[in-house]
Amino acid sequence: MNKVVLAYSGGLDTSVAVAWLKEEFGVEVVTLTVDLGGGSLRAGVERRAISAGASKAYVVDARERFATDFVWPHLQANALYQGVYPLATALARPLIAQLLVEVAAREGADAVAHGCTGKGNDQVRFDVAVHALDPGLQVIAPMRVGMGLSRAQSIDYAAARGIEIPITKSSPYSIDVNLWGRSCETGVLEDPWVTPPADAYEWTVDPGRAPDPVEIVIEFEGGIPVALDGQRLGPVELIARLHEVAGAHGVGRVDHVEDRLVGI
Repeated sequence: MNKVVLAYSGGLDTSVAVAWLKEEFGVEVVTLTVDLGGGSLRAGVERRAISAGASKAYVVDARERFATDFVWPHLQANALYQGVYPLATALARPLIAQLLVEVAAREGADAVAHGCTGKGNDQVRFDVAVHALDPGLQVIAPMRVGMGLSRAQSIDYAAARGIEIPITKSSPYSIDVNLWGRSCETGVLEDPWVTPPADAYEWTVDPGRAPDPVEIVIEFEGGIPVALDGQRLGPVELIARLHEVAGAHGVGRVDHVEDRLVGI
């Protein structure tokens, strides 16, 4: 193994993973950051990747591709996870895997890596998608094969190597966002008897505090939204406008206990 393409968010764990992969496996690391909208792209991510030791940092705007190739088919199929949850985070994983494989082919890499742990469903989405697209690629998950540092240890690890990391207010939740949704888990949310606290929500107002209802008209063609209130819009813009209106009126909240493929 000589070169690894790492799915890189720009957060603490993946910044540390750049250096860890280089040290543990003696490989060149190329990072791939995918802009999926919804505020998912961190500022300065390319600079941070190079600071962590990446030889090259790709930043790809995949919002249009995500909406067209993943969100719209999901909407056409009315694909609700376990009949309740509109897929958002899960929808983006196969796209990121596609891009990992594409960059690996361009760079001549023999492996890709992701930051998933051994607990959840995302590791399976990445592993299966990558192996389906290119069975010859090795998939490495640092959090699964020994990196497993606590937040404090990761900060110390980065400081010792001069890695630039984002020091932000630590959230009590694990949050993933893209243009189609925001998923929030861990902390008190692990207890199914606890009603999600108000601070778990960021995109939607409390429905009890929402303003008077408004009426909007969405035009569809072949099961795909193409216009809002008579104005034809591209998929990214249409979703963004609906996001603002719906969120301001408390629309879009889902409270769901998820089954994990690994049995948790």
